[in-house]
Amino acid sequence: MAIHKGRGFAAINYPIGMNLGGDPSQALVHSNPDGKFTVALSAIDLGQGMKSVTRQIAAETLGVPVEDVYVDTADSDTGPHDMGSFASRGTHRMGNAVIRASEEARQVMLEAAAEELEVDAGDLVTDGKGNIHVKGAPSRSITTMAAAQAAQFRQGRTIAGRGIFLIPLSAVDPETGEMSPVTTFAHAAMLVTVEVDDETGEVAVTDMQSAYEVGRALNPKLVEQQLRGGAWMGMSHAAWETTEPYYPARDHLPEDFNSYLMPGPGDLAPHHISILERPAEDGPYGGKGPGEMCANPVLPAVVNAVYDAVGVRIDELPVTPEKVLRGIRANGGARPRQAL
Repeated sequence: MAIHKGRGFAAINYPIGMNLGGDPSQALVHSNPDGKFTVALSAIDLGQGMKSVTRQIAAETLGVPVEDVYVDTADSDTGPHDMGSFASRGTHRMGNAVIRASEEARQVMLEAAAEELEVDAGDLVTDGKGNIHVKGAPSRSITTMAAAQAAQFRQGRTIAGRGIFLIPLSAVDPETGEMSPVTTFAHAAMLVTVEVDDETGEVAVTDMQSAYEVGRALNPKLVEQQLRGGAWMGMSHAAWETTEPYYPARDHLPEDFNSYLMPGPGDLAPHHISILERPAEDGPYGGKGPGEMCANPVLPAVVNAVYDAVGVRIDELPVTPEKVLRGIRANGGARPRQAL
């Protein structure tokens, strides 16, 4: 009986969003009298960082400090329309909508400031610190708060903007019906190392090395956290989460999270990540968003690593000890594909 090491590789490309009537997202942006801005969305933050990244995008476009922006993820009754938080579309679709809404609000803000400074709005710039000044003359300035107050209490202006983003409908080949449902893809490659016990069939993931192409990492720390969390989820799908060997019978199944099988912190493997940036032409500041892609390469990489370790090809997930042992016995013993 022995522990066998194996390596498995997988590479994927992942579509961002879809093309259902243009896959639209809408955003609303407005200024409060104190010069702070509220971004209203119907996209839901499920923990993927939606609020953080749209806050950054709005602040960058408006030219104000990020702490001066608040993101309100409302609901489908009170918020602007959005197709939903799925298909890894949030950063790409909603980010673009936020840019367009922020551009419109920014223009009104500059017009209000221009009236106070008695200059043309086209001669004004923002410094990202809460000030608006004349190009080449920083001393001639007004704060965004003062501009917002002047707009509301003297000028009768509403500093607000509306934005919608949708992708162009794909051309359809009249002969084959072939079309492209998406406008951009993200990409990933992963190398996983496992140890397989040929006596118990247990599989342990001991190392992960990955490269993810995400367009532009608008918030690098959030991207890294999402990639790590997604890889853990991929590990769980690959080798833990299951009702085997009793499915589909309801006998002996987990009844709650105390008996449902999942990896714990001690099962986490070291994960070495390389983030590759290739800005998307139609992405918000080049961003795509990693989304569901985080977990996808782990599953085939683990399966390939098990095959490399003991010569057992698993074609139904998860890779349970029972399946590994059955495969080893069917092969007449463990058959490592290579020596590591």
